[in-house]
Amino acid sequence: MINQSFYLSVLECRKKKKKQFSLLVDPDKFSSGDVISYAEDFNVDCIMIGGSIISSGSFEKCLNLIKQRTKIPLVIFPGNYLQISHKADAILLLSLISGRNAEFLIGNHVTAAPLLKASNLEIVPTGYMLIGNGSQTSAAYMSNTNPIPSDKDEIAVSTAIAGEMLGLKLIYLDAGSGAESPVRESMIKKVRANISIPLIVGGGINSVSKAISACTMGADMIVVGNAAEKNFKLIKQISKAIHEL
Repeated sequence: MINQSFYLSVLECRKKKKKQFSLLVDPDKFSSGDVISYAEDFNVDCIMIGGSIISSGSFEKCLNLIKQRTKIPLVIFPGNYLQISHKADAILLLSLISGRNAEFLIGNHVTAAPLLKASNLEIVPTGYMLIGNGSQTSAAYMSNTNPIPSDKDEIAVSTAIAGEMLGLKLIYLDAGSGAESPVRESMIKKVRANISIPLIVGGGINSVSKAISACTMGADMIVVGNAAEKNFKLIKQISKAIHEL
């Protein structure tokens, strides 16, 4: 827990009302280092790495390749307590506050705590909230939890407030990898209006217009994964658009 640069940069950007763009890399779906080159060339603010299931043993290999190609901050977005590596710069210590599964609220954290304490990772406690989008996502299935319905803004707001009161440093609204639709504008706007800590929004952001919408409604950082892997040019387009807001 030596380096504090990632979270401080998020706070600083929020203070200056600058939006940030994170690329999410799933090691099982990572097929080319070209996507990292695009991230480097077009000012992606951070790269997150992780997935609900990593079956190919590619986590460390993917980490190594990314670190070789860029100095962009590399942040672990862990699907479970096995996704820990000292080669990254930071880790989002996710508490799945939208669910009621104790393993994802505290159980996995206890198991991982000795490894995290011994590492040099910057550890950022994060309130992770799954938002329903019409189909079951991998995260919802693997965590055995129900997402917050997409039209229940008041539940999302109360959950986010509780997360901040518990001392979490970030709130992350996630519609899920490859979601059919992103988190609704009204939910982002109402959550933003009721918390003071930074807000991350991801899942279903597959166009420039959706990225701009999420930022305009109050997201401090947006996360794009599947869409960017399928269309590298989207990285340039989204990065340019939100950094000009």
